[in-house]
Amino acid sequence: MKMFSWIIKDTSIDFLKVRKWTYALSVLLVIASFASVALKGFNYGIDFSGGVLIDVKSKNGPVDVEKVREELSVLKLDELNLQSVGTNSEELMIRAQADNANEESQRIAVNQIKEMLSDDFTFEKIESVGPQVGKELKVAGVLASVFAILAICLYIWFRFEWRFAVGALVGLFHDVIVTVGLLSMFHMDFSLTTIAAILTLAGYSINDTVVTYDRIRENLPKYKKMPQYDLLNKSVNDIFSRTILTGITTLLASAALLVFGGEALRSFAFVITVGIIVGTYSSIYISVAVLNLFDLRAAPSEENVNPFGNV
Repeated sequence: MKMFSWIIKDTSIDFLKVRKWTYALSVLLVIASFASVALKGFNYGIDFSGGVLIDVKSKNGPVDVEKVREELSVLKLDELNLQSVGTNSEELMIRAQADNANEESQRIAVNQIKEMLSDDFTFEKIESVGPQVGKELKVAGVLASVFAILAICLYIWFRFEWRFAVGALVGLFHDVIVTVGLLSMFHMDFSLTTIAAILTLAGYSINDTVVTYDRIRENLPKYKKMPQYDLLNKSVNDIFSRTILTGITTLLASAALLVFGGEALRSFAFVITVGIIVGTYSSIYISVAVLNLFDLRAAPSEENVNPFGNV
């Protein structure tokens, strides 16, 4: 990474100057996220909602989606969604759910779809998840996410003095809430793969914040007479090239997955791509800005001491 540090070096940006505006922006994003989840909910993938997911490829060139929809409309399906996949429009993703939503009715639905489309399409992939299994996976996914984030919270509490821990956790929850809200707003699939992406985002966000906080803690004893506001800005500028270059490198990989990874990886790549942008923003304008609300040079009072001690 050092060999590329000449691209962005010796910056002296006053990051905290716009902190009131970034506070307002973050509050609006969080409110919008909660509103979207409450009003629109999530577009649950086959993992959570149950049903069948079938990927087909046309034998005769580009797919006429409306024609296929009309053909399949004669089946008694509770839900039928068709989506063209790829740039050449020769692949089609079919998501269906039978009226009774049990495994037997879904098996019958798959056979009916195969019978109707076998002359014009080859079947690339067929997935089927029962409704009960879907509910169990949804509960397990939520619990896994909660426990993982709680574990991160405990790590931060052990790793830093309480004022740093507060800033890091505010940034973490900001990133997760905003990313989940954007999933709801853009109606992206919410599945087990998406949960894995959210947990990856949480780790990335905390890692970025920890690197920034370590530089702040190094600078606190080194610049004892420097005003705290200036010290925070200096610390962010010190590692700014590292933050940007790491973000760009990861963003290029996730953007490539988003564009070329296909439908199966779209939600995962969306979360990672959005998460990198939001996480980089929050590590400066949320986690560091929150620190400016405290006097970092003052010894913690008896009632505010981290009960686990500082590292």
